[in-house]
Amino acid sequence: MPTKDVLLMDGDCGLCTHTAVFLHPRLRQANSIHFVAIESKEGQDIISTFSEKFQRADSVYLIRDEKPYMRSAASIRFLLHMKWYYSMWFPVAWLIPLPLRDIAYRIVARYRHRIFKRPATCILPGLNIE
Repeated sequence: MPTKDVLLMDGDCGLCTHTAVFLHPRLRQANSIHFVAIESKEGQDIISTFSEKFQRADSVYLIRDEKPYMRSAASIRFLLHMKWYYSMWFPVAWLIPLPLRDIAYRIVARYRHRIFKRPATCILPGLNIE
């Protein structure tokens, strides 16, 4: 597993693409995290190291301190990479019980392709996060 924190996102998803573009300039440190498309070889190599439960999940993944997180847990922990005015929401978001957060996450994930147009090409490799 990589030593740097990694955010694995769907490269064919318009919501993920817009999210990556939104997040990049708002990171506390520009090189604190590496964005990777799940469909890429690097993404598949990383996912192959996960437990079977994590491998089967169709989700966003965050690897923080070499530990993988998925769904809402990944999204909330990503706040810790953000500038203070975003990261201050981490404790508030963490108070919402995991099952409720994951229900909301799954609803958004189910309808994301209907709301957000798929990008013509994946921007994650070219986002130049490092």
